[in-house]
Amino acid sequence: MNTSPMLTIEELKTRYARPGRLEWIGLRNRRRGPVTPVQTVELIQDRGLEGDHSAERSGGRRQVTLIQWEHLTVIANLCGESIIAPERLRRNLAVSGVNLFSLRASRFRLGDVLLEGTGHCPPCSRMELELGHGGFNAMRGHGGITARVLTSGTVSVGSPLVHVD
Repeated sequence: MNTSPMLTIEELKTRYARPGRLEWIGLRNRRRGPVTPVQTVELIQDRGLEGDHSAERSGGRRQVTLIQWEHLTVIANLCGESIIAPERLRRNLAVSGVNLFSLRASRFRLGDVLLEGTGHCPPCSRMELELGHGGFNAMRGHGGITARVLTSGTVSVGSPLVHVD
């Protein structure tokens, strides 16, 4: 019999079975441009990823976009495909091992970089063009989250992701 004290919902929201992991990084050097996968990137405080078009402006809630690595399979299945390459979904970072949705209003560390989840990252109409008929709806609920960069630093594929609130 478990005799540990009952945790509150707020306490439960900070508990994760294990750290997450950065699986993929993608940059777009211009709006609507192709996504280029890279192994390492510098995150710039209050801007975003160095080399990504979104880092050209300061501030905002959508400095970085993240998607759940495990959702690539779900999206592929909903589109009738066996696999979806992450660059097709036009996000910056794909992470595994932690429920990304639970970080949408929290601070978390990716490697040495501190980020703050700022909300959902819903699909845009381009998903219908990229994924074909029904692509927009396949992405609904699986689009990931947006985040702000609170501290600068370098991350690489394989960097751990941990909740810090």
